[in-house]
Amino acid sequence: MTTSASVPTASENATVGGGTVTDRLVDANARYAAAFTDPGMDARPVLHVAVVACMDARLDLHAALGLELGDCHTIRNAGGVVTDDVIRSLTISQRKLGTRSVVLIHHTGCGLESLTEDFRTELEAEVGQRPAWAVESFRDVDQDVRQSMQRVRTSPFLPHTDDVRGFVFDVKTGLLREIDPAS
Repeated sequence: MTTSASVPTASENATVGGGTVTDRLVDANARYAAAFTDPGMDARPVLHVAVVACMDARLDLHAALGLELGDCHTIRNAGGVVTDDVIRSLTISQRKLGTRSVVLIHHTGCGLESLTEDFRTELEAEVGQRPAWAVESFRDVDQDVRQSMQRVRTSPFLPHTDDVRGFVFDVKTGLLREIDPAS
């Protein structure tokens, strides 16, 4: 499959058209900005929803969920797990920017399923400092979605926890499968 981000694989620092990948992105932004008009929105999402999802490049959340610019807040990290920083973002989203619903999206074939907390030990051996953060790896994606839903629902900082739903996105079919929090 070819995407707009496809680049030569001859080296990890592959260049595109004589520049770096970042140069390509900056050039694309210049073209975007040339046709840009202020949509007249503020930071409050129209649908009052925050979506927490994995950073995996195969997930085009706006397309998969039928969302437009301004519809939601999108919070992404490795695994889509609910960490302290996700709670921070959700708290600001709810308390200052009006969101009321939270949608959590993990996916099939996630890289965190193949990592362990030993990754932190490996990093410490390599760089001489142990990361303060947890890897948050998991073996069972459904159970990890349940854990993430529970973290949102029990956070004392979030006033709106009655509409929290979790899903697993199938990277081969594009379909969402809802996870029952009680299973």
